[in-house]
Amino acid sequence: MTKLTDYTSHADAQAHCSNQKLWELFDGNREKMNIAHECLDRHTGKGNTAVILVRADGSSQEISFDELAAAASQFAHLLGQRGIRKGDRVAVMLEPSFEFYAVMFGAIKFGAIAVPLFTLFGPDGIRLRIEDCKPRMVVTNTEKAPLVPSAEDLEVIVADDSLLARLRTLPSTFESDTKADDLAIFQYTSGTTRELPDAVKHTHRAIVTLMLAALYGTGIRPGDRFICPSSPAWGHGLWHGTLAPLALGVTIGAYSGKFNGERLLQALDEHRFSNISAAATHYRMMRNSGAASKFDYYLEKISFTGEPIDSETARFVEDTFGRPACSMYGTTEIGVCLVNYPGAADFPVKSGSLGKPVPGLKVEVQDPHGKPCEPGVTGELKLWRNGDWLATKDLGRIDEDGYFWHGGRADDVIISAGWTIGAVEVEDAILQHPDVREAAAIGSPDALRGQVVKAFVVSPRPGSDAFIEEIQNLVRTRLSQHEYPRQVVFVEELPKTPAGKVHRKKLREQDATPVATI
Repeated sequence: MTKLTDYTSHADAQAHCSNQKLWELFDGNREKMNIAHECLDRHTGKGNTAVILVRADGSSQEISFDELAAAASQFAHLLGQRGIRKGDRVAVMLEPSFEFYAVMFGAIKFGAIAVPLFTLFGPDGIRLRIEDCKPRMVVTNTEKAPLVPSAEDLEVIVADDSLLARLRTLPSTFESDTKADDLAIFQYTSGTTRELPDAVKHTHRAIVTLMLAALYGTGIRPGDRFICPSSPAWGHGLWHGTLAPLALGVTIGAYSGKFNGERLLQALDEHRFSNISAAATHYRMMRNSGAASKFDYYLEKISFTGEPIDSETARFVEDTFGRPACSMYGTTEIGVCLVNYPGAADFPVKSGSLGKPVPGLKVEVQDPHGKPCEPGVTGELKLWRNGDWLATKDLGRIDEDGYFWHGGRADDVIISAGWTIGAVEVEDAILQHPDVREAAAIGSPDALRGQVVKAFVVSPRPGSDAFIEEIQNLVRTRLSQHEYPRQVVFVEELPKTPAGKVHRKKLREQDATPVATI
């Protein structure tokens, strides 16, 4: 029987992809399914590596499917001993590690709901999420354990050698008994600690729909050596970077510790990864490291998500790895809907575009009245789902060939003296300057124009009037006379969301006082 994983072309994706063909990739069915079984247990007995841990300190660790399946079973037994019941929440706040995967998959295997939490959350971020999801257990490290607020029926376990020793005394097999529609994972989207985003609640069957993004957004196929340096606390790192490839029996690479661009470049060479999916920021940091020429690469498929990639970094990716950076667009709430089909020889990648819809999905750019926009006209990106159009809150446009292009978040649009200006386009132009490392643009209140473009720039070069003029002239040349930043501020770093995206909202909040600009 031919499976979807046997096809690699865009034409075959359109011709053969169906809901039934997606289910054929799994052991489970529409009645009974367990994500931990799909990702671990069914791939045991072959001696294959499941995870390559790439650590910031330069070390690495390989963990087999057999080892993880056994440890997950042992943790499932521990949950039963500790009085945890099916449907209880088990939060895990650890960096990618043997312990992280054992706990997360053990909770899922048991029938509890795994809640991955970002390790850099402070007390407020932890408290808000604990109060929201009300876990029965939190597994974390020694440093974070004191920050977990006390709550009735909440047990805090430190993942240390004593926990591993305890697990080794328990049975290494566990028979899962979960329905496909049972809840398996609560996923928090990135946001500020004082504005808690809702947890997205995923069932075990979510792994089936997820495979669309894996097959056509990251291009994963059996035999790949795949790495995603994004934290598994977030949607990209967990679903695209962990669950989907493991469910296909693919060896994954995970990054543990403070991110360093050169360390990732070194890992690409050392472990001969053939497929990478990362945030635009990761590629930018690899470029800024200046170390790309030190290593050899074996990449065949390259994708990114989270935010648009600037054109300078896109050129770096293609020049360095010999493959284009393929955007995959979506949100934690709606999933991935626009992709560039990495690995499909018959799909021309247009640098900077979001690509085309995933097979079976309908996406449109619509005007304020809900009518489809003509090619080249900016409107709101919307996805057809359950008989209605679902707003993404992102702007975009299509071209004559049916490719979609990102126009920024709806609330990132700058209106200056009647002109509509996209923050993403301004940032991309600024990043063309050789001395600029990072840039963010917002609309700053202005008594005369309503708003003016204000740019925040990170650079090793000291700020000066001459430097500001160079940036302004560059934007005038690249975009137009009215889109240049009338205000330029040099900063040490840009605020970012926990997922690594530039936090423009925080910049706007810091810049709320009107200032007259000539």
